[in-house]
Amino acid sequence: MKRVVVRVRKNTAKLELAQLLQLLESVGLEAGAVSYPGECLVVAEGKVDAPVNWLKGLAGVEEVVETESPFPLASLDVKVTPTVVSIAPGVRVGAGEIVVIAGPCAVESRDQILTTAESVKASGAHALRGGIHKPRTSPYSFQGLGSEGISLLEEVHSLTGLPVVTEVLTVEDVDQLLPYVDVFQVGSRNMQNFSLLKALGQVDKPVLLKRGMVATVDEWLQAAEYVLAGGNSNVILCERGIRCFEKRTRNVLDLSAVPLIKSLSHLPIVVDPSHGTGCRNLVPSMSLAAIAAGADGLMVEVHPNPYKALSNGEQSLTLMEFAALMDSVRQLVSALPRRVS
Repeated sequence: MKRVVVRVRKNTAKLELAQLLQLLESVGLEAGAVSYPGECLVVAEGKVDAPVNWLKGLAGVEEVVETESPFPLASLDVKVTPTVVSIAPGVRVGAGEIVVIAGPCAVESRDQILTTAESVKASGAHALRGGIHKPRTSPYSFQGLGSEGISLLEEVHSLTGLPVVTEVLTVEDVDQLLPYVDVFQVGSRNMQNFSLLKALGQVDKPVLLKRGMVATVDEWLQAAEYVLAGGNSNVILCERGIRCFEKRTRNVLDLSAVPLIKSLSHLPIVVDPSHGTGCRNLVPSMSLAAIAAGADGLMVEVHPNPYKALSNGEQSLTLMEFAALMDSVRQLVSALPRRVS
């Protein structure tokens, strides 16, 4: 089975690219393409015994690279420069600045989400998280406000200017939320929802892909490959802990995944210490550890009154605790060759 990556010339027209994909498929190769600023990459794979050198003579082709990587578009084999994902003007993940996404697990009311948004912004957060569709283990747990929450997120964005990150569960959610959100979050339970990943590959908005709770790093990167192969280059990985035998924490936060990802992939990675530990008092220290390990940002749950939260209150910081965390983040970053605004 051959897997090759074709680097297409910068000025290649869309028609020429379409013809290239059609030609590759006509000789039995499955093909997918993704564009980055200044370059386009095409991956082709299939049972073709002939050498791949003939590809070099095709119109628009600049370079042909054979690779054994199971996630070629996400790998360093074909793209050695780090990918920077812009989630809003001036907010870029992977550009050297620590980006902090903060907010409640779920949108519960106008007062709750607006109070949180105003406070985390004042403390230095760059984006607001807030779920309106919540996959819960128990069918009797709070499932989110659904469509009712869209108008609340839209209003809060208008009032605070914070870009919005929210979770999508189905292909239908993508179409419904497209006009209202800045980043689509794929939760742990949906990391291998391939229909959803393919749909997100067709949109021109960033995707924050959480690691599955029992997923290997290779499986995680192959899930990212689904989005990239669909044509969406704006993928941010999120380490959120993996399931283990330990009972005192919700999950085991795998911070070794951060430098490991950096050695395998050009994609940016953020860390969610809230889900990674499930314990409010562990979130600050693990946040700082994640930054020290090389993470491009954090995703932290914050709630005005965690003790009355409808979901994940035990792992949510109070508004004052989040402000203190941001002070600590700035102090740590000042000692590193990185920055936080």
